[in-house]
Amino acid sequence: MNKKWPALLLFLLVISLGYPFGNAASAAAAGSELTYVTSFGADASLSGEKVSKQIYFSIPDYWKVQKTTVKLDYRVSQILENQRSSVTLSVNGTSFYSFRPAAGEGEQQLNVQVPSNLLKEDSNVLEVTGYLREETQNDVCTTEPSPDQWLNIYGTSSVAVTHTNKEMTAEIREFNKRFTAIDNASGGRSAVAVPEGADPAELEAASYALSGYAGGSDLGSGALPLIPYTSDQLQGKFLVLLVSTYEHLPADIKAKIGSSQLSNSAVIQLIHPDHQPTLVVTSANKELLVKAGRMAANLSLMSQLDTDKIVVDADTAVDTPPVDINRIVPLTDSGDQLTGSGHQEQTYYISMPANRSIAGAGKVSVSFRYAENLDFERSLMTVLVNGKPIGSKKLSEELAGGDKAVFPIPSNIDVAGNFSLTVAFDLELENAYCSGSGGQMPWAFITKDSALQLSSKDRTEMLFNNYPYPFLRDGSFNHVAVVLPEKADAATYSTIGNLFSLLGKYAEGNNGGIEFFNDNADKNQLKNSNLIVIGTYRDNKLIQLYNKNLYFKFNDEGTAIASNEKIRITETYGKRIGVIQLVPSPWNDANGMMVLTGASSAYYELASRLAANEANKYKLYGDGVLTDKDGNVQAFRFKKEAGGSDESLVKDILQRSDVVGFMAAVVTVACLVIVSLILLIRKHSRRQKNRQRSRQQTRSKRRGGK
Repeated sequence: MNKKWPALLLFLLVISLGYPFGNAASAAAAGSELTYVTSFGADASLSGEKVSKQIYFSIPDYWKVQKTTVKLDYRVSQILENQRSSVTLSVNGTSFYSFRPAAGEGEQQLNVQVPSNLLKEDSNVLEVTGYLREETQNDVCTTEPSPDQWLNIYGTSSVAVTHTNKEMTAEIREFNKRFTAIDNASGGRSAVAVPEGADPAELEAASYALSGYAGGSDLGSGALPLIPYTSDQLQGKFLVLLVSTYEHLPADIKAKIGSSQLSNSAVIQLIHPDHQPTLVVTSANKELLVKAGRMAANLSLMSQLDTDKIVVDADTAVDTPPVDINRIVPLTDSGDQLTGSGHQEQTYYISMPANRSIAGAGKVSVSFRYAENLDFERSLMTVLVNGKPIGSKKLSEELAGGDKAVFPIPSNIDVAGNFSLTVAFDLELENAYCSGSGGQMPWAFITKDSALQLSSKDRTEMLFNNYPYPFLRDGSFNHVAVVLPEKADAATYSTIGNLFSLLGKYAEGNNGGIEFFNDNADKNQLKNSNLIVIGTYRDNKLIQLYNKNLYFKFNDEGTAIASNEKIRITETYGKRIGVIQLVPSPWNDANGMMVLTGASSAYYELASRLAANEANKYKLYGDGVLTDKDGNVQAFRFKKEAGGSDESLVKDILQRSDVVGFMAAVVTVACLVIVSLILLIRKHSRRQKNRQRSRQQTRSKRRGGK
């Protein structure tokens, strides 16, 4: 037994002294078997005679699928009749498995494999359809769903895809595809890295790149991490985007990059494609490094690069197109068909910058046709925005071959940022109350000329309800200045990654400005910017200087968050909470200052997680939020309510350039009319006076003649 110990120790020594990225290498290597699990996420309680639940799962094109397993955790009503009830699973519209659920047996589980020929690259949809019949129910269908016919599908249900990865090619576009794919991005295996102790230019370039990749990634409930480029931080990362000035690159990477003309250009180059693919963005010129970071954020450009290296110079075009805020949005490229009696829906998802809300000038135009065998007294179509109806139209036999409905979007609808638009049909057959109507299956078709005329307006109140305003405006970075603590650690980088992951999800391109500053930056450098201030009382001079302006202030010693008018905080609790708050800039009330702070970097990093992804953003409202490691989050509003409706109306008018222009023209015309009237009156008055003088002179002459 003792003879085995030297060999074992030698093996462990080889492992420990081997390539520092060995964990990532073995897991990411082509041929290694991996399993990616897509969870159903939330419990679903379905009731009625016919019920269904859909879940989408992805299969990137570089996966070689070995098997796909559906795990269904479910429970059915105790009064269902086993021999007349069934559940069917289908993938991409094709059924592959049916079974009869056992009523009255509590929670049950089904494990079944999906036939490989039903799967496709990219997005797939699994549908669970249940036909639920009661023991005493006759064969006549009912028109109303019964609450005692139910199927519960638990969130622990999942789709697991076991696969190997194809060998990665040495192309930037291939790196792009894998870096943003669901298995790497949402699993925390993709990361953006900067040198330890990164300078402001490196962080600026990295923030552009991180935002762009975050916007194009499926991050789920996570964030794209920003890490220092050290061996311990790189462990477990499959793909790395390294942003660094040339002088700060490790020696082995410098050797691969070379040094020709990097003072007049920047390089984006893929290295180590066989074990830990790393896309290096570097330059000896800091301005060109930032430009290369902007190019990395332009995923449309990056996805076209079939080489392992590209050079960026002063003449390279890297900017994304400007965002068109008010525009015509086609609903469908080729048309959408809905089939089946009863209620049918087609939902479209519309993107809009988060700081904007729908204005009343918008409208929806839907062109459609439908079957002629409907009961036209009971059939209609309805359009909904975020689930709220904005208009309905009754279907008619005369217009079945080509119908159209136009609905204005109500001015009082409260929709901001991305939203859904649903076109719903109620397709009822004459004298038929069951869904199974043989060859009389009704249908409706939404044609490709259906469109949304989108008009929007700014939401500019300085509250987290409107976040990411003021740091994004109309999809572009809005003069963002990040003020760092005296010394940045791993938690500081994680905080930056959290913030720019969510900002990247909302950014519509790589436009606008981001700058990084040390805490000794002066007023002139910061006064025209929207500030993000990161640090503690002791390591960020700006927090110390403007502590009196904060809603959550530090105590006199600067060791803990103190009580305020909204909440009583003990000194011990004040040392173990993180705070994120949004206050006006100390130099310009029109700009904002978001402060992430706590007694240590671990706590402001904790606070930054509230602004890291959509899953947590709902907790961020008001203008001051605190959180602790137990998961408790408390949000408060300190800013007083805005002025009355008249003030809001004036703001809305001033934000509409077309209305302001029209009003200016009206005022100008009115002024010209008034001036003209004054001149006419004066002219008329002079004539009157002249006439009076003439009459007086005539009278005087007559009197003199007499």
